[in-house]
Amino acid sequence: MRSLDEKQLLEELWSKGKPLAVFLHTPFCGTCKVARRMLEITEHMLPGEMIAEADVNMLPKVVEQYKVRSVPALLLANAERSGKPEIVYSMGSVEDLLAQIRGVLS
Repeated sequence: MRSLDEKQLLEELWSKGKPLAVFLHTPFCGTCKVARRMLEITEHMLPGEMIAEADVNMLPKVVEQYKVRSVPALLLANAERSGKPEIVYSMGSVEDLLAQIRGVLS
C-alpha cells in the first residue's frame, strides 16, 4: 500500500484514468490495524496498485471536503471520477472489502 499526503491524494482524486481505493486511518486506532490487515490480503487479489493509504490527521481539507466521519474508512473513486467518491466505514471481512473495491472497477 503506498502512502499519500494530502496534496497527492487530492491530485489522484481529481485525475481520471484508474480506479482508486484509499484507506483512511489514524496511527493509534486498533480497529484501523485490523482493517489494514484485511486490506493487505485484499490487495493481493486486485490488479495493479489500486489501494493507497493516508493518515486523516494530515488531511484536513479531504476530511472536510468529503465529510469523513470516522476511521477506519475506505474512500472509493471510479476511473472516470464521476460523482463524489464513495466512503465505506464497515469493513466486515476480506470478501466484503474485495466486493466493494471491485464495484469501482466496473
